[in-house]
Amino acid sequence: MSATTHQDTRSQRAIKLESKYGAHNYHPLPVVLERGEGVFLWDVEGKRYYDFLSAYSAVNQGHCHPKIIEALTAQAQKLTLTSRAFYNDVLGEYEEYAAQYFGYDKLLPMNTGAEAVETAMKLARKWGYKVKGIPRDQARIIVCAGNFHGRTISIISASVDPDARADYGPYTPGIDVIPYDNLPALQRALEHPHVAAFLVEPIQGEAGVMVPRDGFLKEAYAACRERNVLFMADEVQTGLARTGKLLACDHEGVRPDVLILGKALSGGVLPISAVLADDGIMLTIKPGEHGSTFGGFPLAGRVAMAALQVIKDEHLAANAEKLGHVFRKEMQKLVDEFGWVDLVRGKGLLNAVIIEPRKDGRTAWELCMLLAEHGLLAKPTHNDIIRFAPPLVITREQLDECIAIIHKCVRAFA
Repeated sequence: MSATTHQDTRSQRAIKLESKYGAHNYHPLPVVLERGEGVFLWDVEGKRYYDFLSAYSAVNQGHCHPKIIEALTAQAQKLTLTSRAFYNDVLGEYEEYAAQYFGYDKLLPMNTGAEAVETAMKLARKWGYKVKGIPRDQARIIVCAGNFHGRTISIISASVDPDARADYGPYTPGIDVIPYDNLPALQRALEHPHVAAFLVEPIQGEAGVMVPRDGFLKEAYAACRERNVLFMADEVQTGLARTGKLLACDHEGVRPDVLILGKALSGGVLPISAVLADDGIMLTIKPGEHGSTFGGFPLAGRVAMAALQVIKDEHLAANAEKLGHVFRKEMQKLVDEFGWVDLVRGKGLLNAVIIEPRKDGRTAWELCMLLAEHGLLAKPTHNDIIRFAPPLVITREQLDECIAIIHKCVRAFA
């Protein structure tokens, strides 16, 4: 029987239940959500909010997009899972659709973003041994400081974040960390003959929307090509129209050797991820050497195709590009007006505002609480950075209303 009292609100009861029975590995804002539609979320008390996190860019197409939900429900009534022990009538269609959509020979379906990154790391090592000729168990993968590729043991072995790494060792060897957006450091690391791949986020989202200088991705790709090293782009968060292009790498005309996707690949409906590459890389993995019970299940295929079609049909990349300029221009006004609003940066509708801690001890967390009171949900990262990433279906009128809320709350915070 619940220990909560009749005086508790539904929100308080939900929060108490999570605290009592759930692992304490997250620190959410105290908002309990029960419904979403488009750019909006409603809590259990019925209050409406603008969603400015989009489930870390998983809901680019908006909450519960009707075309994606239609695909989900129609397939759910026919067949959900077969495993890869058998063929199903959806997977090949999905693989063809997605491979042609992004311009690659092959797709390897997985579930979560972390699984996709792990798959890419395994693929890079397999290619390194089978094609490049790296001695067995000597392959190296270069990553960047400040990265966030997931939470598995191998991925946190690539992290420099003490919260992500502490007390999880021993760590996976064969990973070299260099500074982000530093071509000379990359070129030095590439001199090692056993490097198989360079794994990079085109924009580092969790680090606070760190945008590299113009030209870095193109130069990094060229440096990798010169050394016969795979350029692997983790576009789990930056891809699928979020930055104003279909892929963030498209801003510099870079076609990754290995493309990693997730999050909005399902429009936030299911965990769906994928790794794409051409035959010379993908076919180094043979039957039985990698897999997933749910990877490529029929439900995922239908949902992913619908989610990708929505991005194309509704011109979400163009909307993100156009409204992103509006948003950064309006946020820059706050930077100019308030010294403690330090910086705004981003591309498309993936943006961040840096909030210096106030003399009274208030931080970006308190500002996010104030934003929530006024009907806008955002979340701080690294204490002083607020990431603003609404669903890409947002209209100019809705964005203007949200900008007004942010301006009002910043001025109240001052």
